[in-house]
Order: sequence, then structure tokens, then C-alpha cells
Amino acid sequence: MTNEDELIEKVVDFVEQSIFQPHIKASLEKHTKLRSYKINPIIVKYLSKVLEDEYTPIGVAKALYFPRVLGTSINTSFGTQVQNMFVELGIAQGSMIKGMDIEFIDRHDNRKKWCQLKAGPNTINSEDVKPILSKFEGTIRLAKTNNAMRGIRNSDFIVGVLYGTSNELSQHYRKINDVYPVYIGNEFWSRITGYENIYSKLEDEMQAMIESLNTHDFINQGCNTLAEEISRSSIFDFR
Repeated sequence: MTNEDELIEKVVDFVEQSIFQPHIKASLEKHTKLRSYKINPIIVKYLSKVLEDEYTPIGVAKALYFPRVLGTSINTSFGTQVQNMFVELGIAQGSMIKGMDIEFIDRHDNRKKWCQLKAGPNTINSEDVKPILSKFEGTIRLAKTNNAMRGIRNSDFIVGVLYGTSNELSQHYRKINDVYPVYIGNEFWSRITGYENIYSKLEDEMQAMIESLNTHDFINQGCNTLAEEISRSSIFDFR
């Protein structure tokens, strides 16, 4: 097994053990508890009608449970844990600079890079562009005044996008890329690891791992558990 293969194995294992397995566990435990939700009684009644064509415990459960488990829960965990992964596996260091996620030596030009991590090519909005540019500009300006990072360049501050291709980058990322590099998918992974084609190999191994996961019916189990508590709760009035 090559060093590249070992790194891919470690990344895939980290994603399984630190992101996917905890998500399954939380879906069967934490997210099945009614107290973990902030409930808008009007909206959940409407969504129950949309989902089940009537106001029922299972309809309310689906309205609460599915968005949490299939959306916010896994997406939040993914962003946080991937940042931790780069540090724990020794691929990068956590950044001491406020607003930056990681620091690493770029294997393409051997320069130190300060990086904000983003998940995919459409994960920022127009209102995110100015704060990112301001953070980079402010840090560079400060560094130049106190000689803390002598020789620093604009190109040393980057946005690293974990998946996708340059053709898929939204216009918001393209605005940032006009001033500071936005590296996405294979280019980002090759710069941070030094392995030229690691991204496609990582995709293949990640898919194989995902297909091997035991996910049979856990979503329905969790939703049904929540529905049982909802049916007993005084919060709702099912007629």
C-alpha cells in the first residue's frame, strides 16, 4: 500500500467513524426526542397535511424529523468534522488567524497557505463574498504593518472547496477568485496532499464505503419513535 493509498484509507475511515456513524446514532437517539425541536404549531400542522394529507402524529414527526436528519444535522457535522480531519490526520494545521480554518504548505508552490474551507461550489451566498474578502484583506494589511508574515502575497490566502469542478463554481466564488484563489475539488486536494489524482480515487473509495454502510430502515425507525412521543404529547391536539 502506497502512502497515497494509506491517506485515502484514513480519510475514508475518518468520514465513516466521525461523520456517518454518529449521524446514524443521533438519528436513532437525539433526533427522536421531541424536546430537541423548536416547534411552530401552525407550520407543523401544514407540513403534516402536505406529507400525509392530514394532521397526524406521523405527519408531524416527518415534518420535524426529515429536515433535521436529512439536512441540517449532517451538513453541519460534515463541515465541522472535515476541518478537524485535516488537522487530526496531519494534512494541515488549525489556523491561529481568526476567520481562517486551516494552514498548510501548498505542495504545488511550497508556500504556506491560509485557507477557509467550504463544502461545495454553491455553498456561499452573495452576502458571504464581502466578509470573506474583508477578512483576507484585513489580515494581509495587519501582517504587512507588523512584519509578522514577511513576504506574504494575496495568493497565499485561499478558499478551499472540498468537492466539485471549477466549471461548477458559483458567481459568488468567481468574484472571490478574481482577488484570491479559489481551489476546488482535485486542485485543492492535490495542493494540500501532494498527490495529483487523489480526488478521483477518494471519490471511488468513499462511494464503496457508503455502499457498505448498514442504513436499513433507520430513518423510518427514528421517525416512528418520534411519532410515538408526539402522539402522547399535550403540545398537540389530534382529533
